[in-house]
Amino acid sequence: MQPRRDNPKPEPVWRSLEELYGDERLREVTEQEFPRFAELWPDGASRRQFLKVMGAGLAMMGLAACHPPREAEDIVPYVEMPENVVPGNPLHFASALRDRGFAMPIVAESHEGRPTKIEGNADHPLTRGGTTPQMQASILTLYDPDRSREVTHGGRLVNPLAFQSAMRQLGEASRKRGGRGLHILTEVVTSPTLARQIESFLSERPEAQWHVWEPRNRDNALRGAMQTFGRHLEPHYDISRARAVVCLDADLFGEGPAALRHVRDYALARREAFEKRDRPLPQVFAAEPTPTLTGAKAARRVAAGPREVERLAFALAGRLDLEVSAPREDLPRDQEALLRAASAALQAAGPQGLVVAGESQPPAIHALAHALNERLGAFGETVRFTEPIEAHPVDHGESLRVLAEALHAGEVDQLVILGANPVACGPADLELAAAIKKANVSIHHGLFLDETARLCDWHIPATHELEEWSDVRAADGTASIIQPLIAPLWGALSAHELLRWLSSPPLDQQATSALDLVRETWAEAAGEGDFRTFWRTSLHDGYIRGSEAPSIQPPRIDRRALRELAPPRPDAASLTLLFRPDPSLGDGRWANNAWLQELPKPFTKLTWGNAALISPHLALQMGIKDGDEILIRAGDGEITQPVFTLPGQAAHCVTLWTGHGRQAAGRVAEDIGWAVEPLRTAADWHALAGVTLRRTQKHIELATTQNHFLMEDRHLVRSVSAEHPSAHISHGVHGGNLLPKMLTDDPDSYQWAMTIDLEACVGCNACVVACQAENNIPTVGRREVLRGREMHWIRIDRYWKGDESNPKMYFQPVPCMHCEKAPCEIVCPVAATTHSYEGLNEMTYNRCVGTRYCSNNCPYKVRRFNFLDYTGGAAPSEQLQRNPSVTVRMRGVMEKCTYCVQRINRARNDAQMDGRRIRDGELKTACQASCPAEAITFGDLHTEGSAVRRQKESPRNYGILEHLNTQPRTTYLAVVDADEGGSKH
Repeated sequence: MQPRRDNPKPEPVWRSLEELYGDERLREVTEQEFPRFAELWPDGASRRQFLKVMGAGLAMMGLAACHPPREAEDIVPYVEMPENVVPGNPLHFASALRDRGFAMPIVAESHEGRPTKIEGNADHPLTRGGTTPQMQASILTLYDPDRSREVTHGGRLVNPLAFQSAMRQLGEASRKRGGRGLHILTEVVTSPTLARQIESFLSERPEAQWHVWEPRNRDNALRGAMQTFGRHLEPHYDISRARAVVCLDADLFGEGPAALRHVRDYALARREAFEKRDRPLPQVFAAEPTPTLTGAKAARRVAAGPREVERLAFALAGRLDLEVSAPREDLPRDQEALLRAASAALQAAGPQGLVVAGESQPPAIHALAHALNERLGAFGETVRFTEPIEAHPVDHGESLRVLAEALHAGEVDQLVILGANPVACGPADLELAAAIKKANVSIHHGLFLDETARLCDWHIPATHELEEWSDVRAADGTASIIQPLIAPLWGALSAHELLRWLSSPPLDQQATSALDLVRETWAEAAGEGDFRTFWRTSLHDGYIRGSEAPSIQPPRIDRRALRELAPPRPDAASLTLLFRPDPSLGDGRWANNAWLQELPKPFTKLTWGNAALISPHLALQMGIKDGDEILIRAGDGEITQPVFTLPGQAAHCVTLWTGHGRQAAGRVAEDIGWAVEPLRTAADWHALAGVTLRRTQKHIELATTQNHFLMEDRHLVRSVSAEHPSAHISHGVHGGNLLPKMLTDDPDSYQWAMTIDLEACVGCNACVVACQAENNIPTVGRREVLRGREMHWIRIDRYWKGDESNPKMYFQPVPCMHCEKAPCEIVCPVAATTHSYEGLNEMTYNRCVGTRYCSNNCPYKVRRFNFLDYTGGAAPSEQLQRNPSVTVRMRGVMEKCTYCVQRINRARNDAQMDGRRIRDGELKTACQASCPAEAITFGDLHTEGSAVRRQKESPRNYGILEHLNTQPRTTYLAVVDADEGGSKH
């Protein structure tokens, strides 16, 4: 939209630029309970058309009732119950997923052999139970009907015996040539077993080459370490010890294999410092061109382009007495203010200070960050170093370039690609699509018949992590055993099995399975102890104890090399393109996952597509509004994108999300989004300067949820000062309890309640997808989102405060409030929504007739009505994912958060079997279990000393819209602002 500068709103907090400037369209939508664009039929049928269709439907129902009786069929029950299987009671298995090659430890829930839900492993030393949206959504990828199913050669199916024979012949041929002309391309490998296999394979083929490519690579960090220490060292940050953290375009909380640990450590450190008051609150300072989860939690943040971040880093180094060249020009006022605050905080923190450079920053800035941390004395305190966790730590860009040159030169006889998709997400200037065709034989191994697979001679379907035996290391080096929970759904092989056939050893020397290979790898780790005990303990725990990478002492930094570094000169007023991975889809590997496609992005709230993110300043300058299409030209390349105006975006930076516009990702991703990869080159992988924008005449409606479910400009997000935590937290009028007194005061009853700590919440969306997986919540598609019909039971509202060029950001998860005096209950004509004796606002689906009176009467806008049958079109494999403990709703009923009542009932049954009460912390809702920041607390108010009871007694505790006397069971803990007084927003 075009901002209206003549009518700014007086309220300090706003959800969108439309709300800030009082856009008439938003006002029209807000004033109607059911907006005019929310027709029942997708294309807006008239009343006459509706009656015609209904009449035809009734006639067809009569005909359907006249079919002949079905033939009787016999079914066979269990004769002997399988061991460890009790129908209705899920089993849980510890395992791990991979993210950029690193372990993401999990505990998977399985119902009668069907994995249905992913939880974090609370015992793992790195993540402590946190999850990401991608971890939660990986269960849907397991059952994706678009996964490749059969081995193909030249596009034709190949039977297993012919495949095995062909692989043996290819492996033997490469061995006889000593590996000449053989090239292997993998993603990041941290699996000890896979690394051992590849090294053994290459030892018999010494002329073969191993290449590694990961689109979200850490090449700049590698080069910075080489420039600083003369070798590749892996830094590990301990946020729990840090009092001041300066992020130079680094998203510690949103990106990287250790992000979950960073989130938890920061939230815990802030919480303990506030409660104990024995030390200052830890603070984050951020300089970044595009808002990130880390920037949203920063005490001070500045919107700065890439070159501005570099100059700010040199200025910070000068303030901390490093002998480096200082910027020649003065910094802008906001950057100077950040510099003063950050340098003072770092000097006060000393060894408890930390400076982190982001992946997109050049090697010189990484070198400066290491030098600053050494200057502070942070080595060994807030940052430690280990040897590389990757099995083959190489410069990914250079490695892929070498492979491309060999392909173009016709020097590749055999090309084996394990998992990577360089055609879709590699540099455009390498022309890999044409290069792969020049290999004599090309073999692709992956989950999907993707862009790279379609160009290869052979394609072998890969197993999902929940279908295979393997191992993998986490960011800190801790190893986990990947164990299967289900047999491969289709004819898939693991990378271990493929390499086994390619290795072509004599049959009597060949390991019989991937399990044997993994066990062989860890046989020595058991030492002199009992291997069976070691193995079972490792599988039970989900990780191998004592496998964390040991710390090493880095060499002293050469000060002369630092003096040779110089800050960049300021750019002219030209535009810079920034390439960033999509917050949900990453580099595109999750493009066919409907949960992640429909997941609102943390800041834009966009779903089902991408847009070019521009600043309000640039939007005003160009006279464009959200959804207007622009032509982006850089050199000889050009693409088109719709635009989205994002507060907090650097003025002369345009951010493009990667991973969209896929050509071979599956039916979900078909025709979704716009590809940006044609503009990405090896030299300009993260940023591209000197681009031009031109507005076209096309306008595209963006599926964004940022103005859905508004709560009428009320005081929803609140903050307190660290010095006066109870100030400005007012509570509404409280009348008598809706329940009979004998029930709520009965000490033997359970009274469930929830608190959400807004200070800890980073808006990562893990809780949204966790709730979706647990409660069989369907996706509705782009067209329905445009009508405001998304079905998520919990949403995360994002608020801005201050000037749109660099505002303060807040996140507020909003599930059902489970009000003591619920407005929805008194208006339901069929008593479909009622109050339970334990304080839950319940929904009885088979009573609901779809009047939607309850939604109209809910001030929190947390009830969802399934206008259409969103679950009926699911493939048979997708139906296997559904939680059997939760009803799958058809069209025409109201849905909402239930506090995971199925988990409450299961915990109650277990406690009754043991003759006890449910213990505090024993029961966790899906959203609570997924949260990496432990921002959500759930429990029984009648349990003395329970965590939720303690938080309800906190001076920060408040409920939203309490003046309506709804008495919500879900309340919030206010944000703690160290630099300003508390306020109601």
